[in-house]
Amino acid sequence: MIDTEASLTTLPPLVEPAVELTSAEVERYSRHIMIPEIGAIGQRRLKMARVLVVGAGGLGSPVLLYLAAAGIGTIGIIDDDTVDLSNLQRQVIHGVSDIGRQKLESARRAVAELNPLVEVRLHHTRLDSTNACELFADYDLIVDGSDNFATRYLVNDATALLGKPYVWGSIYRFEGQVSVFWEKNGPNYRDLYPEAPPAGSAPSCGEGGVFGMLCGAVGSIMVSETVKLITGVGRTLLGRVLLFNALTSSWREVTIAADPARTPVTELVDYEAFCGMGDAVVDATESGLTVHELNAMLDARARGECDFDLIDVREPAEREIVHIPGSRLIPQGRFVAGAALSDLPLERTIVLYCKAGARSVAVLADLRRHGYSRVTHVPGGVLAWVTEIDPSLPRY
Repeated sequence: MIDTEASLTTLPPLVEPAVELTSAEVERYSRHIMIPEIGAIGQRRLKMARVLVVGAGGLGSPVLLYLAAAGIGTIGIIDDDTVDLSNLQRQVIHGVSDIGRQKLESARRAVAELNPLVEVRLHHTRLDSTNACELFADYDLIVDGSDNFATRYLVNDATALLGKPYVWGSIYRFEGQVSVFWEKNGPNYRDLYPEAPPAGSAPSCGEGGVFGMLCGAVGSIMVSETVKLITGVGRTLLGRVLLFNALTSSWREVTIAADPARTPVTELVDYEAFCGMGDAVVDATESGLTVHELNAMLDARARGECDFDLIDVREPAEREIVHIPGSRLIPQGRFVAGAALSDLPLERTIVLYCKAGARSVAVLADLRRHGYSRVTHVPGGVLAWVTEIDPSLPRY
């Protein structure tokens, strides 16, 4: 719910201070200690703080480095992904030597190199409704750098149940958003976004791109909010969303408030289903083609033995990087708008693909709702084609 006045609530420090700082810690953090608002007591609070970071990717990279540099005593990291070459454009915690390795391991090495005084806890798992509350319970606050709506709603609801604050950030192309959510003291994510967008309608950074340097700008603000919550310094973004446009170098602010009519969070649910992904998974299981099956179909079409349309539902810029030969481009947005249906006769056999399957299965479900029965898709998308059919093509 959008509010007309920004929250002016002063929050008490989230963490009790450690008994003392060692001489090495005093030297390391002296530039913080010299700031009156932080001082030695603030630095002692940071030493005692336990912060869990969701994701070691674009936002997680600067967040983890700045949390470590600030002297957060315990940093937890949740991630189940590995490093690939396309990550290095923005995920600055990883390097070329880390390609193919777990992001958790390269993140831990980078944090240890920067500040060996920090305890790093690794959680190599996919966050879901069965483990979120248990994982979150051991930390004072959560920093959410995830890149999908299902995880964002999960983090919101789990922290609401536990009464913990969390710092949220989001990036896409040139635009970033940052806020603080804390159910017992103000609004939560559902007050900003009561409903998830339709499945496939909001591309991720891996599908739509991201201005790499934006991660640093947004990530540093996320750490600033984390430090303020821990130390009780300044005015946090609780009740406000900070919006940054890197293309115009402009910041603006939207204020929000808890909606009294909103249904309170009482349990964790199936967040993929909540975000409209449940039916898509079933369709993918029933109707998917492997890239090897698609390759055989393309060979048969070239021999005149069959006919079908292979439709690339990605964006034009993605197609310029790599595409499956013999396909034509109809971006997903044209299907959402209904403009693509006139180009695809009902009686034609249609095969859809995207980057990895999320958008193609959403278009598949949409076409079936419009009466298309001879339609299927490639769950692995162009990434599976590159991996299994033509490794000479670039990945992204």
